[in-house]
Amino acid sequence: MKIKTHLLPAAVAAIAGTLFLSGCDKPATSAAPEAPAEAAATPETAPTPAAPTPEAATPAAAAPAVNDEPKELNLFCWSEYVPQSVIDAFTAKTGIKVNVQNYASNEEMLQKLLSGGGQYDLIQPSEYIVEAMMKEDMLMPLDHSLIPNIVNLAPEFRALDFDPNNKFSVPWMAGTVGIVVNVEQIKDPITGYADVFQEKYKGQIVVLDDAREIVSWALAANGLPMNEINDETIEKIRPTLQSWLPLVKVYDSDSPKTAMLNGDVAIGLVWSGEGALLLDQAPEKFKWVLPKEGTHLFVDSLVIPKTAKHPKNAEMFINFILEPEISAMISADFPYLNPNAAARKLLSPEQLANVASFPPDEVVSELQTFKDIGEQASVVDDLVTTIKVE
Repeated sequence: MKIKTHLLPAAVAAIAGTLFLSGCDKPATSAAPEAPAEAAATPETAPTPAAPTPEAATPAAAAPAVNDEPKELNLFCWSEYVPQSVIDAFTAKTGIKVNVQNYASNEEMLQKLLSGGGQYDLIQPSEYIVEAMMKEDMLMPLDHSLIPNIVNLAPEFRALDFDPNNKFSVPWMAGTVGIVVNVEQIKDPITGYADVFQEKYKGQIVVLDDAREIVSWALAANGLPMNEINDETIEKIRPTLQSWLPLVKVYDSDSPKTAMLNGDVAIGLVWSGEGALLLDQAPEKFKWVLPKEGTHLFVDSLVIPKTAKHPKNAEMFINFILEPEISAMISADFPYLNPNAAARKLLSPEQLANVASFPPDEVVSELQTFKDIGEQASVVDDLVTTIKVE
């Protein structure tokens, strides 16, 4: 996604200074399809479908209007989050070649955006970045007539605070951050953040390398709202972080499950998709816990930057991934909370029973999302970075 120089002054001032160092939501690296564990929102289930051929896709997958754009789509997305099988199926069905570039954080994506380092048609930011980009008028409104499969979204994902009518964004996957415990090594009950960050577990802890996430945990542990980030709350949580962070052995937002699987650590705070894969691979060894102090819901979405050269192709891709069969393919590789209600009906009972992938509806309904915190983003990053090296 490239923003031309004459469009940048307001965006650079407002976004580069305020968002560049904010937190991110990182998807899991896939190690296996399907995952076990706890029940979900959809009562009807069926066996997980085999990867559909392009011909098996429903007729709604293709945009109904004439599309005279070149057969090309430039997708800028999280690494390890878009199955190659989905890209191949889209190309086979539409003839559109998908050029994929990856990023590992929202910040990396924004840096490329602001530096003019690429020209992208479709990007995959998290909710608070969507919110900020909307404020700066950086996104193209979606033509819902070209995305009829949007009706497959669960109602709660069509009424999100940051984009309540899906005017600019369509959810890709959602999830939480929770605690994974190796119950073979840790026998004490673990229910929240304070249980994780104990002196006796020093050198056994993995956490996300994400300042916004880490600060949100400290806020929750001190009874403060996750989005209430100001000078007063920062000073209140500083002692908590100063006691917690020296205990951490591994910071990893890309694949925190790896340290757990290797036995390098015994407990961690990780993305729900990573937790789901651990439960799938070793259900007797690992336990998933949502912290009693509270966690948040993250929503990674597809959006089209205003500078997109192939917006109709981008909308075709959005419509394609909203097909139930295609969305189910994504869940098989990356077992996050799937916002596609129609796709959930195609998931296996084991997938829907995964407590990391699908928390109970009543839990999800109470979860908040991160908000754009403006200039405080750099304060959050500085706080965590400084304490890490103390």
